[in-house]
Amino acid sequence: MSTVTEHQKVAPPPDALAKTVVVSWKAPIAYGIFTLLTLALAVFAPRDGDTNYRLIASDKDAIKVADISVPAMPALWTVVVLLAVITAVSVWLVASKRRVPLWLTVVYAVLFLFGFLTWAGAGATLPMIGLLYGALSLSVPLIFGALTGVLGERVGIINIAIEGQLLAGAFTSAVTASVVTSSTGVVWIGLLSGVVGAMIAGMLVGMVLAAFSIKYFVDQVIVGVVLNVLVTGLTSFFFSQVLSNNAAVLNSPPRFPRLPIPLLSDIPVIGPVFFRQTLVVYIMYIAVAAVYVGLFHTRWGLRLRAVGEHPQAADTVGINVNRTRFWNVAFAGAIAGFGGIFFTLGSGIAFNKEMTAGMGFIALAAVIFGGWDPIRATLAALLFGFASNLQNTLSVIGSPVPSEFMLMLPYVVTIIAVAGLVGKVRGPAAAGKPYIKS
Repeated sequence: MSTVTEHQKVAPPPDALAKTVVVSWKAPIAYGIFTLLTLALAVFAPRDGDTNYRLIASDKDAIKVADISVPAMPALWTVVVLLAVITAVSVWLVASKRRVPLWLTVVYAVLFLFGFLTWAGAGATLPMIGLLYGALSLSVPLIFGALTGVLGERVGIINIAIEGQLLAGAFTSAVTASVVTSSTGVVWIGLLSGVVGAMIAGMLVGMVLAAFSIKYFVDQVIVGVVLNVLVTGLTSFFFSQVLSNNAAVLNSPPRFPRLPIPLLSDIPVIGPVFFRQTLVVYIMYIAVAAVYVGLFHTRWGLRLRAVGEHPQAADTVGINVNRTRFWNVAFAGAIAGFGGIFFTLGSGIAFNKEMTAGMGFIALAAVIFGGWDPIRATLAALLFGFASNLQNTLSVIGSPVPSEFMLMLPYVVTIIAVAGLVGKVRGPAAAGKPYIKS
């Protein structure tokens, strides 16, 4: 008679775990809620007329694209049917122990957005180039802040101080550029000095965060909150006591001009949105690509991720964990400081109190929503930027959507994205944990 060991009784087949698929009902539930909301618009708030989608920036565009006119209610009812079909498909997938693919969520989101815009813009013209251009512009500080958060948490430091770094960059760039420009009379020297000053300011805030977190083992979240309050207080004090009394010299920053890229800027729709921007936006494109390549395809990125995932193992192979954390958090702070120039040098606006308006916290949400990946975090930041600019566009065309709802829309999207769509996520294993060498 053959004997069976205890291990043989309880051990699963070798590939049993590999075949286990974790499914969630969150996507079908979310689909169902938004489908019902779209149905409610069609039933209880019908709107007559056609929505005109304008796809050119101006009549001077080299390539003309005809406007697209869409009948509001037939389009909305078509969207309701398609959303219901996608919801049913998602229910079937989850009931069959299958995951809802990401592309299905993208298709659903595009259809819902099309239906909502068509309903809201009935009887009016939607300037799509202005909507997308403004969305990209508002996303610039969010993207720089998200890159800062990704690098910080990937190396093991939770950075709640992104808001303070953006604000410090905005303040320093405005003052430095104003003083240098008024002294030299050369705008580009003033702009360059403002950029350098902003990056140094962001780096200094990052160094303080790193020093207290690494050397003194202070809770990283608490340090970040304190730094935000400190920077807000300091910049508000100097604005009231110094800048306001001599705004002509200290708070009159120059602005980066638009630099259309030849040929690319003439591409219909894409050209006016992406290639008629300022140097700040073009640098943002480079920064996103550089951080992604550096993080996942270089030795520096491998060391950084090793320190954020398993610092003990990294230390064993000769990586100085604390030094790696310190300098990478400082470098990430410089990125956030650069993002702060969008509020002043990028927009040509004088510095004002708390002008970042919580964008650092939305950038932190984009980090979580993007799963600590630079590309996905950038896409999340673009989503939040689009939600922010949508309120401006709809108010201009006279949409029936209440202005109060539109003002809270970016924050509602943030909450839904982080709590509803992302669900249970896992960040770097050692993020927020100080490393004490044994």
